[in-house]
Amino acid sequence: MECLFCKIINKTITANIIYETPELIVFNDIRPQAPYHVLIVPKQHIATINELTPADKNLIGELFLAAKHIAKDLEIADQGYRTVFNCNAGGGQEVYHIHLHLLGGRQMIWPPG
Repeated sequence: MECLFCKIINKTITANIIYETPELIVFNDIRPQAPYHVLIVPKQHIATINELTPADKNLIGELFLAAKHIAKDLEIADQGYRTVFNCNAGGGQEVYHIHLHLLGGRQMIWPPG
């Protein structure tokens, strides 16, 4: 069975897609935690960060380069933004398909938890 993000990638479920490349898809989070909250999702299904291999290093780099590009497009790059990966239930992961959160448009606090 496909996960939720695989269904979005395969266009069997609709999402507000704001950016797409052959390697990744980006859409607005349905429960935003900031004025700007997008999910940067690789099209390759990898359940958690724990399943990453050295072969995935370029893919992970692509996710961060997309975050930089999107932050600039959203005009939050200079103000500042946060990127977050969650891993497994204790780390806050709800969909088991890795994804990078990009949050901005408000002051981020530390610690985030």
